Amino acid sequence: MTPTTTFSPLPTARPFWGRAVVTGGAGFLGSHLCERLLDSGIDVDCVDDLASGSVANIAHLTGRPGFRFVECDIARPESREALAGPYDAVLHFAGPASPADARGRALETIAACGLGTRNALAVADRDGARFLLGSSCQVYGDPAVHPQREDYWGDVDPVGPHSAYDESKRFAEALTTAHASARGTDAGIVRVFTTYGPRMPADGRQAIPAFIRQALAGEPVTIEGDGSQTRSLCYVDDTVDGILRVAASRSVRPVNIGGDEETTVEEVARRVITLTGSGSRLAFVDREPGDPARRRPDTTLARELLGWVPKVTWEEGLERTIAACTDRAPGEVAHGGGAR
Repeated sequence: MTPTTTFSPLPTARPFWGRAVVTGGAGFLGSHLCERLLDSGIDVDCVDDLASGSVANIAHLTGRPGFRFVECDIARPESREALAGPYDAVLHFAGPASPADARGRALETIAACGLGTRNALAVADRDGARFLLGSSCQVYGDPAVHPQREDYWGDVDPVGPHSAYDESKRFAEALTTAHASARGTDAGIVRVFTTYGPRMPADGRQAIPAFIRQALAGEPVTIEGDGSQTRSLCYVDDTVDGILRVAASRSVRPVNIGGDEETTVEEVARRVITLTGSGSRLAFVDREPGDPARRRPDTTLARELLGWVPKVTWEEGLERTIAACTDRAPGEVAHGGGAR
């Protein structure tokens, strides 16, 4: 049996929420957010247009008291009417969850982060709800500062291969900040770093699920570049705990949520091969332009402000993720986004 980690249902820094809406709720991270909120006794409207999410990610939630799925595009004006509310919290995580997921979907990415954020903020303003923007470590670009602190402005190419994703997230942060300043919106921002776990997409667009799929199939495990680039992995349960702590706080400044153990991409790939018992070999291909060489969050603010620290080591998290993949029916593919 896969080991479990105990998390408090929801931090108590806020009055109890009766009802929340999660945009992008049928995606990888969004579905875990919906599940944790329901487990905390909070009614949830899960909103998704299923462009990258999947009903398979929320099938286990369907029929649970307090859960409602709303299929709509948050970037369209009519989404405001579809989300009748009233809500106590609006958690905005719609749109592709990484540059890899956004490939070939630049305009949709910009719409979700621009128009989608505006519409989600309007719903929060209407109901006097707490608004939380699900932003990304990609706002730091290919960082010149390591580890990345929230007061670092980043190094982003506005017309590069990742520009639609990176700049959209930066704009969404600016829009959220402007709403808080001009309209008094109760708004916060969480910058999510590389997150992984069950329900990640097995379509090859992100490294960890691709490594696992290839290793389980006995195929070469493909690494972009020489594998020396680093990432700080955070298991989804820890990420969700951090997100909800930011949501339940009164923080108006961005907060990093991510793993504190930095490791190379090659080390992760080799560990996946070992844990799966695969005989796969490593295969190296050209690295995508703009791919950051190093990435690790400074989580001092989350630790000191919210008392948040990740509990699951990246190796333990890989074991859980691989177990979830091997439990999946043959040929079944889980869709939805994660953070690159």
